[in-house]
Amino acid sequence: MGTDFKTIKLKNEANVWTLTITRPESLNALNQDVLSEMAQALRLIAEMKFEDARALVITGEGLKAFVAGADIKEMQNLNSDQAKNFGIKGQSVFHEIELLKIPVIAAVNGFALGGGLELALACDFIYASENAKLGLPEVSLGLIPGFGGTVRLSRAVGLRKAREMIFSGEMLTAQEAFEWGLVNKVIPQAELLPSVYKKIEMMISKGPLALESSKKAILNNWDLDIEAASTFEAEQFSELFNSDDSKEGMMAFVQKRKAEFTGH
Repeated sequence: MGTDFKTIKLKNEANVWTLTITRPESLNALNQDVLSEMAQALRLIAEMKFEDARALVITGEGLKAFVAGADIKEMQNLNSDQAKNFGIKGQSVFHEIELLKIPVIAAVNGFALGGGLELALACDFIYASENAKLGLPEVSLGLIPGFGGTVRLSRAVGLRKAREMIFSGEMLTAQEAFEWGLVNKVIPQAELLPSVYKKIEMMISKGPLALESSKKAILNNWDLDIEAASTFEAEQFSELFNSDDSKEGMMAFVQKRKAEFTGH
């Protein structure tokens, strides 16, 4: 799997998948080909059983960049209609990341600018290397973020900080991004992926159906009023009681042993 990809690599180790964007000569910039291949890879993972896909890590090749943005050389020749289609394509791919049933972690190993930060924001959470720089500099090009940045950034850091980042186009250091709540953890670059995989190892020891329901509830509820969100949470909570996993998890707790989840 993945041998036909030209702009990404897809690797599986112990059913944890790693998607690496591989355009280091362009600082892993996103173009039509990258987005198309990412969509293909995400569909493959989405169709897998939980035994075959427990988590996904997204990162960039090299030591300089996660993704330095959308490919300006490709964008500069777009007309308005083509630009709209490009934006919708990027939004669609990033939405597919949000909809995956498994945890998705962005391992930001350098520049995460424009479309790169928008990609990271679509993941469940972000670990960043100490050298990472994050920002939405589109206003410097006379543009605005087009892959969901105006939507997700304000939800991640609040309206005022999102306005400051987008209006100024300034980059944040990894430490500043951590202090703003944009990044979950800052790690020396050599330890970035090992730290991500260690966190994943802890997560996938939990019930996979519970992880799926948690993701669904968080994504569904973030813009609902409290009453509607609480109702949806109660539905997800109660449905899990029909699963073998919930019975196993509670029995294992009572018997003081490690649970053996099957995803059923």
